[in-house]
Amino acid sequence: MTEAVSPDVMVVVTGRHVACSVDGEVVILHLEDGVYYGLNAVGTRVWELVQSPQPVGHIVDRILEEFDVERERCVQDVSELISALASRGLVECSR
Repeated sequence: MTEAVSPDVMVVVTGRHVACSVDGEVVILHLEDGVYYGLNAVGTRVWELVQSPQPVGHIVDRILEEFDVERERCVQDVSELISALASRGLVECSR
């Protein structure tokens, strides 16, 4: 299990990608390594939210409002997604 990203951490996309919607989901091309990443509906919503700087807690609250998911699961899934996107240089996290 990935350690939860703190709710007060700010997340925003970087400029190292090109993204487009395909059938309601986002496909991201990382410009530096040429790898494509696909996000499901929830991941796509997180991606939309981080187009401008957002605290993780706000992202979790929005996902809870819009999708049928338990808080603990939502916190874990959002944290894992943000960690994965950050490790690939697609988002930046700051305090």
